[in-house]
Amino acid sequence: MEKYNCVILLGPTAVGKTAIGVALAHHFKGEIISADSRQTYRYLDIGSGKDLDEYIVDGECVPYHLIDIIELPAEYTVYDYQKDFYKAFREIEDRGKIPFVVGGTGMYLDAIVRDYQLVNLPENKKLREELEATPLEILAERLLKEQPDLHVKADLQEKDRVIKALEIIEAKKMGYDTTSDHRPYINPLILGTTLPRPKMWENISIRLKERLDGGMLDEVQGIHDSGIEWERLEKLGLEYRFCSLYLQGKISSKEELFEKLFIAIRQFAKRQETWFRMMEKKGVSINWLDAGSKEERITQAIKFVEERF
Repeated sequence: MEKYNCVILLGPTAVGKTAIGVALAHHFKGEIISADSRQTYRYLDIGSGKDLDEYIVDGECVPYHLIDIIELPAEYTVYDYQKDFYKAFREIEDRGKIPFVVGGTGMYLDAIVRDYQLVNLPENKKLREELEATPLEILAERLLKEQPDLHVKADLQEKDRVIKALEIIEAKKMGYDTTSDHRPYINPLILGTTLPRPKMWENISIRLKERLDGGMLDEVQGIHDSGIEWERLEKLGLEYRFCSLYLQGKISSKEELFEKLFIAIRQFAKRQETWFRMMEKKGVSINWLDAGSKEERITQAIKFVEERF
């Protein structure tokens, strides 16, 4: 049987990922690495669903990482996430624990699973224009000459990935290193969880009402009052964007705010599911849990992991 060294639990919004992930990590005495792009920021609590009480099980706090690690208005990129993920992963393994990766930010998850090679360097516009103007077949041939041992041949069919790979090769020649140069060995067992659309829509509606009643507008206003511009807040995802628009008078009523946000979150959930299907088409094996109750999915997930670790 293949030897896994971590577990990834992914899925769209409002399906109970955190509760299931925490139950898994607690059962196996592991630690959680969050894969949520907004929960990395301090003070984005209600709007990002950062309910840290969920990490407490039977009076014991399940250790978690990559939550509350950066201050606004800083930008936290996929490059930053991948670098911080590798550091947290090593530290957890050094403690003899299993890393449990939990979240729904597709780009973060894909960067880890498919080993994005990311480099933090100034944009080379001349090189980018040259590569974009070159046919894919020629680019693929050029990449294979540079990397004859390329292990993911499917990447040769995606022009943007071929271009990125060639940009990274040129960056390395200039002395820059990539996040992938520091990648630990990662062989994840990937679980997915979702719910039928009607149930997911119901969960989104209930959760949105709870967040609005729980002070989400006050949270956004407070962040703005601390010196963060509306434009920056609007880039922080749906809840922060629509609440910012309401607080600026660009949405006329709380009823309109709820309706617009409800529709937008539903559309976002669909995009998340599309992203995960794309990962599967690229060869990523996702083991989907049955769409039962939260307790049923926890039981199924624990059994699934026990049989493979």
